[in-house]
Amino acid sequence: MKKFLLSIFTLILPFLTFAQEAAEKGLDQRIDEGFKPISDFFSSVIFFKVWTDPDIPFVLLLLVGSAAFFTIYFGFPNFKYFGKAINTVRGKYDEIEGGHAAADTSMTIDGDIRDTIRDESQEGEVSHFQALATAVSGTVGNGNIAGVALAIALGGPGATFWMIVCGLLGMSTKFVECTLGVQYRDVGEDGTIYGGPMYYITKGLKEKGFATLGKIAAVLFAIFCIGGSFGGGNAAQSNQATVVIKELMGLEGTSAGALIGLLMAILVGVIIIGGIKRIASVTEKVVPLMAVLYIVACLYIILSNFSLIDDAFGMIFSQAFNPRAMGVGGVIGVLLVGFKRAAFSNEAGAGSASIAHAAVKTKYSASEGLVALLEPFIDTVVICTMTALVIVIFNSGGVFEYGGDGTGGVLINGMRYEGAGITSQAFAQYIPYSNVFLTVAVVLFAVSTMISWSYYGLQSWKFLFGRGKVADLIYKLLFLLFIIIGAAASMKSIWDFSDAMIFAMVFPNMVGLYFLFPVVKKQLKRYLDAIKATKS
Repeated sequence: MKKFLLSIFTLILPFLTFAQEAAEKGLDQRIDEGFKPISDFFSSVIFFKVWTDPDIPFVLLLLVGSAAFFTIYFGFPNFKYFGKAINTVRGKYDEIEGGHAAADTSMTIDGDIRDTIRDESQEGEVSHFQALATAVSGTVGNGNIAGVALAIALGGPGATFWMIVCGLLGMSTKFVECTLGVQYRDVGEDGTIYGGPMYYITKGLKEKGFATLGKIAAVLFAIFCIGGSFGGGNAAQSNQATVVIKELMGLEGTSAGALIGLLMAILVGVIIIGGIKRIASVTEKVVPLMAVLYIVACLYIILSNFSLIDDAFGMIFSQAFNPRAMGVGGVIGVLLVGFKRAAFSNEAGAGSASIAHAAVKTKYSASEGLVALLEPFIDTVVICTMTALVIVIFNSGGVFEYGGDGTGGVLINGMRYEGAGITSQAFAQYIPYSNVFLTVAVVLFAVSTMISWSYYGLQSWKFLFGRGKVADLIYKLLFLLFIIIGAAASMKSIWDFSDAMIFAMVFPNMVGLYFLFPVVKKQLKRYLDAIKATKS
């Protein structure tokens, strides 16, 4: 083992030396200058405006309008089936999943005799709970810590209100896309599951007689999902991890980002390239623990300032319609900031989570759709709101000015902070040594999100370039490169690119959802009928 570690250290030492020398020459600035034009280009294309003064991008109307449509069409499933979703996760309906409740062969489900329905539950790799945990681990993270802080810094407390609205509406969208993810998944010869929008767009539209459109939309989604894995699922994560590491070590203003990014790339590379399952299994156990500790820390701060909670909620609701931070474009600007950060956090409408949910063991695709609707609620409505309350309470005395410098950065005690750095300052106000805890949490959340998104991106890469080992390796090396870019580039450039890639996925994904939502309604009826049959 010692020889192995020595060999690894010897191998990476030249890279560390090079990175340090380059960092001293301003490599961070050079990377940022090179990446910014790319970020600006994609951002301008994806967020093209259908209205100016105030600026309203088309993708916002598409995302919000679609979420509202699905909510109404399915009879408010985010509220109506919330209890059934919880019961499905806790295994209350496992009896019908295994086909044990099929004694009455006269009963039919969607035209099929229950006993003759193919046992789709034999296909799949994880349980409902495991699928939900995997998807949540990919969304709960720096979007909840850094993203919320960015939203409030730019849009004020009112941005939180629109994040909550987006989270509630997003539950319906997530239900639709994850039902389709299971319904149209591919099963490899070895039992491996391949699912997600690229599959339900291709198969579903072919069923509807639009095979060519389906192929084009699926390819576009796969391309954008790869971009999303490089951006929001990778560069944005390493960017915020670097922010808190530099703050903890007193390296603000230095060019140490590239070096930190290189170290993170090595860590993630060991997991996704080397396939060391033990390290991955440890991460899977530690990250949920950190998430619980983070929630407990938020609750401690909130309850310790119990008298300020009503004032904080008052500001969140009042400034949603009468914002203090007018620099982002009034009410519409604050709404856009809130929806951007919520969509980045829970990815409802982007379709990425359906890639993870597709691997569930079930014979009823709608069962996993119901499970999936819990994800935006946990991620955005609960955890993001907790973070927002902590920051708003922290700023109740006017510690920083909402709107800041217009890029997400604010001045606190004469020092400039952004993203996770703002949250870190809020924690430090109430919990001693919380900067160490939050740094560890942010880094672990970043790594876990990178691992989850490397899976999403790799599935899209396989869809485009096949399922060979060489193609996989090329993707993974590109993925690791973006960890270094994210750590070195500025927060604004990285998050603009990340937003553009995440929101770009919405366009082709919505093509699939609008063609196939009647299939979801049919599958929902099938699942609900099966539940009713067990009670009769």
